[in-house]
Amino acid sequence: MSTDIKLTRRGFIVKSISVLSTVYFIPDLFAPAQAAKPLHEEVKSDTKWAMSIDVDKCASGCTACVDACVEENGLYGFDRPETDSQWIRKLTIKDIKTDKVKVVPMLCQHCENPPCCDVCPTGASFRRVDGIVMVNQHTCIGCRYCMMACPFKARSFVHENLTEQVTTAPRGKGCVESCNFCVNRIDHGIPTTACEEACMKEGHKAISFGDLSDPNSRVNKALKIKQNRRLRADLSLKQRVTYSNI
Repeated sequence: MSTDIKLTRRGFIVKSISVLSTVYFIPDLFAPAQAAKPLHEEVKSDTKWAMSIDVDKCASGCTACVDACVEENGLYGFDRPETDSQWIRKLTIKDIKTDKVKVVPMLCQHCENPPCCDVCPTGASFRRVDGIVMVNQHTCIGCRYCMMACPFKARSFVHENLTEQVTTAPRGKGCVESCNFCVNRIDHGIPTTACEEACMKEGHKAISFGDLSDPNSRVNKALKIKQNRRLRADLSLKQRVTYSNI
């Protein structure tokens, strides 16, 4: 009887140590998010991802960029426009002085001084050294401070339970999300975002993406052809998304 009790206690202790060991290896959920690739090559500060959008080439009524983003990231909706996630959307703006109407693709502007990161209490909103602003779904607590801080309304909140997801873009109810420059494609060596690729296939070529450090990149070629400007430049956010003919 005594021996059985000792063995039972020993077994309990062994199992307890095993559980504690498992807990020990769980990463600190409140540690600052790391800006490193999950693949063999690390993110480098020498790379500076950016996007130029020529508003004059953006066709009214065309939704190719939006549709491509939805497919790439599994952003299926619930027929609730007010709450469904939109990582890129098309805005129609009108100049009150000239009555000229423009169609402007709006997405995360990937600021060098991102206000979303400044207000995030857990570090879930972070900026990689290559300029891509992202959200860590594991540390986002859904406070939505970042949504309030973003002057471009570029972030969405997941209100619904999600049953279908693509493995390259994990999402979760109660988390904030936004355009991440198709980071999974970029990290796997695909040099285009889904929206740029779709726009090129439609023949519009309004979106040019690439590395500012590469003089031959599509974005640098677009910047040389036409003068670009940042939206709300007065905020000094230094966005990596710029627009021409706006």
